[in-house]
Amino acid sequence: MAITAADIRREVKEKNVTFLRLMFTDILGIMKNVEIPATDEQLDKVLANKAMFDGSSIEGFVRINESDMYLYPDLDTWTVFPWGDENGAVAGLICDIYTAEGEPFAGDPRGNLKKALRHMEKLGFQSFNLGPEPEFFLFKMDEFGNPTTEVNDKGGYFDLAPTDLADNTRREIVNVLTKMGFEVEASHHEVAIGQHEIDFKYADVLTACDKIQLFKLVVKTIARKHGLYATFMAKPKFGINGSGMHCNMSLFDNNGKNAFFDSKDPKGMQLSETAYQFLGGLVRHAYSYTAIMNPTVNSYKRLVPGYEAPVYIAWAGRNRSPLIRVPASRGVSTRLELRSVDPTANPYLALAVLLESGLDGIENKIEAPAPVESNIYVMTVEERKAAGIADLPSTLHNALKALQEDEVVKAALGNHIYTSFLEAKRIEWSSYAAFVSQWEVDSYLDLY
Repeated sequence: MAITAADIRREVKEKNVTFLRLMFTDILGIMKNVEIPATDEQLDKVLANKAMFDGSSIEGFVRINESDMYLYPDLDTWTVFPWGDENGAVAGLICDIYTAEGEPFAGDPRGNLKKALRHMEKLGFQSFNLGPEPEFFLFKMDEFGNPTTEVNDKGGYFDLAPTDLADNTRREIVNVLTKMGFEVEASHHEVAIGQHEIDFKYADVLTACDKIQLFKLVVKTIARKHGLYATFMAKPKFGINGSGMHCNMSLFDNNGKNAFFDSKDPKGMQLSETAYQFLGGLVRHAYSYTAIMNPTVNSYKRLVPGYEAPVYIAWAGRNRSPLIRVPASRGVSTRLELRSVDPTANPYLALAVLLESGLDGIENKIEAPAPVESNIYVMTVEERKAAGIADLPSTLHNALKALQEDEVVKAALGNHIYTSFLEAKRIEWSSYAAFVSQWEVDSYLDLY
């Protein structure tokens, strides 16, 4: 049921909301906000789409001479945060960005995802659903409140207290998420020490991306309350697994049926022709969209053999070594799982690109390659080559070069976002390439 302006005004009074966060996401995937007092005058301005901010200060937005931008709140994202103080509660609304002329801003990642959804609807589909699986690390903080890389437990996959010392933190995170309307399906310790995962139920892709951003905010807020620092960095520690954000995706047609399911599939997978074509698009564009799914220098420290992260472009059913997996559930739960995405990705950009890649497969009837059910990690280079299995890019530099060659992925981003993203990431790579690391000092100082 849609939330109305009247509902918001009523809750502001009933729950003693004193401040309102107007939240949006920049091109790099960082959530930003303009916080205003929840007075009647300010609330009237927000609900009339008259709240403004300076877009020239936001990464990848606009120049200083065109800085005035408007925040258009999506009322269905209304959230009263389950924390506050004696001064009252804080609530939030996720917003779309509009120009001073009242037009949707081309550099708004959320608005860009809406553009991809309009394309999907023109092709006869009703919704694109996403079930994300974001992982994160919990680290201790030093005496000054700064984050360290010292973990607070020695737990492993599915371990529990006393080995897993963060179960109380996870439990409070789940309780807060539940109060905010999340339907949490599972919470557990992940494979690496200090690593955790909380899974919440799938939703339409726009809602799911909003929830990813809110999820990160909640995790960081509650972790700090417990004296811990939560990070969604892809690979914060050498020698252990990094953090991923597997994306489970499904398309539904205008009759409300899962367009990926076909019980009469002659190939025996119970997948529809639509699913195979969408899969074909995901595979074809995988090398090119990696820069969006894995957007930091550090992301590629996770995408290495030996730590469960996918390295090779292939797909399979139960096999977990390829890039894309088809989980066993069928019927309404039929879905494709992309395993390369990490939680540093901007969810709105990542899912716009994945949707457009899949739709390209449907529109151009791209045939999916044969599934690979053997363990790719133990295959030789020659065996992988014979099977047509390519590697993912090994560095951000290589990923950016591939991005520039793919017109479908570039169009999915739009010229403004593509240009701004590429410029920011080239700067990031150049800074990294010029930096002399401790590894280099340790390896070469005494040798030469």
